[in-house]
Formats: sequence, structure tokens, C-alpha cells
Amino acid sequence: MLGDTHQTLDWIGMTDTSTPNQPPKAEEIATPVPMVRCGLGGVLMGLANLVPGISGGTMLVACGIYTLFIDAVSDATRFRFNRRMLLVLGCVIVGAGLAIGGLASLIHFALVHHRWIMFSIFIGLTLGGVPILWAMAKPVKRDTWMGFVVGVIIMGGLVIAQEMGGSGGGLSGPFGLIVGGAAAASAMILPGVSGAFLLLLLGMYEPIIGAIKDTVHALKDGDVSGVIDQMGVVIPVGIGVLLGVAIVSNALRWVLHHHERVTLGVLLGLIVAAPAGLYPFRDGVLPQVGDTIKGELVTAENLEEMQASDNAKDWDQRVFTPSAVQVGGSLGLIVLGFGATMGIARLGRERKNESD
Repeated sequence: MLGDTHQTLDWIGMTDTSTPNQPPKAEEIATPVPMVRCGLGGVLMGLANLVPGISGGTMLVACGIYTLFIDAVSDATRFRFNRRMLLVLGCVIVGAGLAIGGLASLIHFALVHHRWIMFSIFIGLTLGGVPILWAMAKPVKRDTWMGFVVGVIIMGGLVIAQEMGGSGGGLSGPFGLIVGGAAAASAMILPGVSGAFLLLLLGMYEPIIGAIKDTVHALKDGDVSGVIDQMGVVIPVGIGVLLGVAIVSNALRWVLHHHERVTLGVLLGLIVAAPAGLYPFRDGVLPQVGDTIKGELVTAENLEEMQASDNAKDWDQRVFTPSAVQVGGSLGLIVLGFGATMGIARLGRERKNESD
């Protein structure tokens, strides 16, 4: 199994040849292409967090840096700092921050007005992770297929719950907020699982997102009392996020290094089944009085606000029959997204081979 793990890390272009107590040399970690792939992975991860139903972990798998990222986060949570870990986390975090800060408005507009285009691209990006994971999982054996079936079942259950509009009824109190934060952080790491969707299932999406929004507005307005009022939500959620990242990253690191084929099989199942929840040909249904949007009742007084474009991503969705042009365009965009993912992965492998 140690050989399999070494092969996986070698495939993503970042095999650690250092001794356990000695950090890797600078020349072993500062090659440009792996860092570029980490930055691109961060950008895609940031974009994924802006898109309902998309997992940031899926984007990291698509770029071939998932195992590397999990190892880096796990090292950070155990205060085992080294230059490689800092470079990996730095590139991913900077990329994600730039994507969220610089492209949030553009992505939001595209999701509202060109949903089928954006979801087609993200389906392609997601499926592009399949051959990458398949190569990492070789030789594929019975335990890999068992993990694959488990991953498909898990993702299928989440998609069914999403289509049924499932909700956990809402957790309450500090413990519930900690659970919500941990769930969101876990989903951000796990491929194929959307953090926002898990919060919806737990009934925690509205209070957490509302608290974050109110905190940002209070900070912009210099309203100290307004910021303090939201700390009863923000602090427990923050604790949950830290716990979720620490626990899940270390658990994933352990299973990837000790039960690699099963784990990669589960991840592969999640990735393959994830596009089922990303069907692109849907339109938002204009809210009417009496509807409920994110837990808020639509009334005559707030109807105009609820029908504003800023809230369109939260409307109920209806399936529509696409035209031949839309079907062809969607297939083309899926292929484009798939090719982009494979191109990023191939670029890293080719540069590594040139250096061997």
C-alpha cells in the first residue's frame, strides 16, 4: 500500500522524497507547474463555492492536487509546518480568494441569466476529474469498485434529497451552529458534496448565511454593536469550520495512505454521480405572494425585493425543454470543461516528465 500511495503522489507530480524529520528541498517544491496547478485549483475551488451544487473538493481533484492539498491541510492542523505545505496552501488560498473576490459578481450574473451555460461548463470540469482519479486508483480491484458503489449511493441520496427539497428541520443553539460549520467545511474538502446543500438539508443555510451577510454589512457601516450581535452565530460556526477541516483532513489523509484504493473508489463514485444534481436546463420560477424563499415568506411588502435579480439564484427551479442549439451548445461546453481539466493535469505531468 505504501507503494500505491507513492504512485498516487508521484502521479500528481509532488512525490515527497524528504525524510520524515527533514523538509523537502526548495528545488523539489518550487517547480512552476505544480504551483500553477495549485493556483488554478484554488481559483476553481473559489468559483465552486460561488455555485450551488458544486464542490470545491471536486475542482481540486480535477486539477490533480487533491491528495497534495489534503496532506498540506492535515500538516497545518497538526502544526507541522514546512515550505511545501505553505506553498501549496498559499497558492490554493490566494487563488480561491481572487476568484471569490474578483469574480463573484460575474459568476452570480451568469448563474442567474445563463444558468445552462455555467452548469454545462461545471459538469465538464467535474467529469474531467474521472480519468484523473481512475489513473490514481490503478490497479483497480474489487475494493475500489466497492468504494465506487458507496460513493454513487451517497451522491445519489444527496441528489434525491435535493430534488425532494429535503430539510433537516433545522438545528438550533450553539451546538447546532457548530455542526453546521463543520458540515460546510467538510463538504468544501470532500469531492462531489456541496457545502451549501448540506446546510440546506440541516436547515442551517438561512441563519448562517444571514449572519455572515449582516456581519459584513455591519463592518462596512462601522456598526460595532451590529457585529457583536452576530457573534453568537459567527463564533460557533467558525469553531465548527475549524473542527471540520481538522477532523476531515486528517481522516482523509489517513484513509488515503492506508486504504487508498477504497477511498479513491468512493471519491470516483462521488465525482461520477455529481453531475446528476447539475442538470443545466432549468429556469427560476418568479416568486409570488405566499411562496417561501430561503425560509422567508414572500408578502406584498417584500415581493418586489424577492423578485430582484440578486435573489434569483434562490428561486424554485423548473425544468424546461431545451432547443437543439442549447443541447448542442451544452454538449460542446461540457467537452470544453472536460478538456480544460485534462489539459491542466496533462500540463503538469508533461513538465514533470521533462524534469525526470
